This record gives sequence, C-alpha cells and structure tokens, in this order.
Amino acid sequence: MAIILSYITFIPQIYAVILTCQIYQVEKTEILKLVGKRIKCLRESKGISQVELVGKMQGEIDPTNISRIESGRTNPTLFTLFRLAEALEVEITELVNVK
Repeated sequence: MAIILSYITFIPQIYAVILTCQIYQVEKTEILKLVGKRIKCLRESKGISQVELVGKMQGEIDPTNISRIESGRTNPTLFTLFRLAEALEVEITELVNVK
C-alpha cells in the first residue's frame, strides 16, 4: 500500500512539470511570433523586401530564414538579431520591444 501511495503522490508532481513546460512552450512561441512581427513591421516601414534586407546584413543568411524569423517559426540567435538591427538601422532593443 505504501508503494501505491508514493506513486499516487508522485503523479501530481509530474503533471505540474508537464503543465509548466507547456505553458513555457506557449510563451516561447508567442514571443517568437511577436518579435517576428516587430521585425517585419520595421522592415516594411523602411520599404525594403526580405531579399534587400539580406543584402544589407553582414555575413551569409538565406532569405527564407528571414521569412521564418518574421513568422515566428525559428528562434534567431542574438548575433542574427544584432545583424538585423544593423541592417534595419535600429537599436537591437527595438526588435525585441514587444510589451
């Protein structure tokens, strides 16, 4: 009986961990989408295409990666955000200011 009770009390802890992970995943997805929308808005306000943005960035980056970033389907590195900010001629904080 003690084994069963230990097992039963352990189940809610696992459930809480699973719920926490799911909540974090939703927040991460939402943040990526918000940052992506912000980048797209800044790019469009400057009247440049994704291809033109890639041309202004330091280093190699594929235009399809810009599309993935803007749609929130990928998590850009800090260095990529830095290069995007430089290419868009804004501070990096403007890219992630999504209150």
